[in-house]
Amino acid sequence: MIDRDSNLLAIRPEIPSAQIHATMSDDERFQNQTLRPVAKLQNELLIEAFKNYVAKHKNVFYTLDLEKRMNYIANAIQKDIKFRNSLKGIIIGQFTVEEYLKYIENSSALNKRMMNIVIERLQDQLQLLEAQPIPA
Repeated sequence: MIDRDSNLLAIRPEIPSAQIHATMSDDERFQNQTLRPVAKLQNELLIEAFKNYVAKHKNVFYTLDLEKRMNYIANAIQKDIKFRNSLKGIIIGQFTVEEYLKYIENSSALNKRMMNIVIERLQDQLQLLEAQPIPA
């Protein structure tokens, strides 16, 4: 497992704004050390997963105005348990064994942080969620 863990850590992007301080809570430290870098690493997959979710729900998302799209993203992730679990798997699958052991100590609170990060990432990238033209 050491090879897997070191390989996972090596491919993670660094996020200079996600700083670590001695006064941080364990959950906040985990968020900045693990959740944010993993979410950034998995960004393209998260976008494609959301596009697939939209397609399976008749592309209603593409008919909405900006504010309603923002709400649609949040509601889809917060209320659709199957979709949320799929997104959690995309993130958790990139944890090292040590990170996973930390995660399961307080998974409920960390899941909330994780999903908030995913919601923010998708909402901040609305331009990447535009409907793709169908090739002629």
